[in-house]
Amino acid sequence: MITRRRGPGVLAALLTAAALLAGCGSGAGGGTPDPGGELAVALQFPPRANYAFDADDGARLQTLGVVETLTTVDDQARPAPMLATEWEQQGNAWRFTLRQGVTFHDGTPLTPEAVVTALRYVAGVEAPPRAIRDIGFAIEADGPDAVRITTSEPDPVMPLRMSSGNLGILSPAAYAGGGAPEYLRSATGPFVFEEANGAESAVLVRNENYWGEPAGAARVTVRYVEDPQARALAVQAGDVQFAEGLPQAQLEQVRSAGAEVIQYPAARTVPLQLNQSAEPFSDIRVRRAVTAAIDRPVLARQVLAGGAAPASDLFGAAVPWGESAPPPGADVEQAKRLLGEAGYGPDNPLTVQLWTFPNRPELPTLANAIQAMLGEAGIRVEITVGNYDAQEPEVLAGKYDMFLNSRSYLSDFPDAASTLTSDYTCEGSYAIDQYCSPAYDALIAKLNVTVDPAERQRLFTEAAGLLTADAVGVMLVHPLDTAVLRGATGFTPDPLQIRPVLPQLTPVG
Repeated sequence: MITRRRGPGVLAALLTAAALLAGCGSGAGGGTPDPGGELAVALQFPPRANYAFDADDGARLQTLGVVETLTTVDDQARPAPMLATEWEQQGNAWRFTLRQGVTFHDGTPLTPEAVVTALRYVAGVEAPPRAIRDIGFAIEADGPDAVRITTSEPDPVMPLRMSSGNLGILSPAAYAGGGAPEYLRSATGPFVFEEANGAESAVLVRNENYWGEPAGAARVTVRYVEDPQARALAVQAGDVQFAEGLPQAQLEQVRSAGAEVIQYPAARTVPLQLNQSAEPFSDIRVRRAVTAAIDRPVLARQVLAGGAAPASDLFGAAVPWGESAPPPGADVEQAKRLLGEAGYGPDNPLTVQLWTFPNRPELPTLANAIQAMLGEAGIRVEITVGNYDAQEPEVLAGKYDMFLNSRSYLSDFPDAASTLTSDYTCEGSYAIDQYCSPAYDALIAKLNVTVDPAERQRLFTEAAGLLTADAVGVMLVHPLDTAVLRGATGFTPDPLQIRPVLPQLTPVG
């Protein structure tokens, strides 16, 4: 099977998110786009490991528009060309044909040997990236214009794996030193990494010899600013023209300064996980009672002040296969009826423990709201906010009642099989809900032999439907990501965080 795509696009799921956009226009503050101008941007996550590909820093280089991978994804979250233009599966191997006419920032050409050098390096580190870990990954050149990637068993999603930012391709000279590769002036992307200043800042300049659409700015100064209030103040003062990750509390103040604020879905869910290995949540009636008692639209709109979308299923609008229609509000009378059928009521009240952690500040706030909502249905909730590292062994062992968590359901590339397996199968490594269904496991087993992206996505939807029908926890909300522009234009949201952010931005003069 040969798969051909026409290039990266904007996720179709973002059409659902259009209603969430606030103040969108051709560039906050008006003005004329200036492709010859410069930008300063404030990003929230600094490099922790000197942009190492075997750490999450590799994906940062992809986001900056410096490093490119063999594939990207199209508007349906399916594999699309990047440095490879087509691919074909042959048993337990995939053959990727490389794009012609691509040169690295140091002037050397993209060749099969260069790709082999890059991917052999990252596959050979002590802890390879999750996208290729434990699959028997091997790569070799296959003729003058292609590489062949093999795995221990036939792999249905190798083209999606190759979109992971940790699998970026650098020039052969970058690996000549024998240690970590040299990322300055050695990639293929629309920006050349000109200067790195640790976790403080970086300087990018436009790649004038780029094979694709050129970057929108001639030069970008990247500032890593972890404090959200500091990012907001930098936008207000005009020190930066773009910032990411501003919480709800800062949005009004940047709007008042003339900034454009864009909120869009994130591939993350906040679930209320229920321990099905013991009473009371081994009874599906009690799980359904909890679901009925919680008003998810209120949690998103009021408790989190619009900083999240209410969740109808595990996935939501960030991906094409997720449910974008809002869930119903609370039905307290139905919750009481279900509890009564399960043997709970005024004469036998139900008291449960709810654990959560403070690392994500919205979780304790949500816990208090859930306590009040369940109280209306007659369930007494006792809250413990503690250290996640201490809680995790207990919840994985089924020694808890309710656990309020935050979970990214895509890991490194846009395929949900990993999370659906680890979190919900009988032998799952992160099966906090203690859910075990032979019918669900049989459905997930089909993913091991399903190559067609559309069919895989249909199976994802079916799996999420089974989780909803079996009341496997309560999917509460999907947090929203935020981008702010003042003096720049061109930002297009990407919930999957694969599409480079900075090359699309153009200064406004």
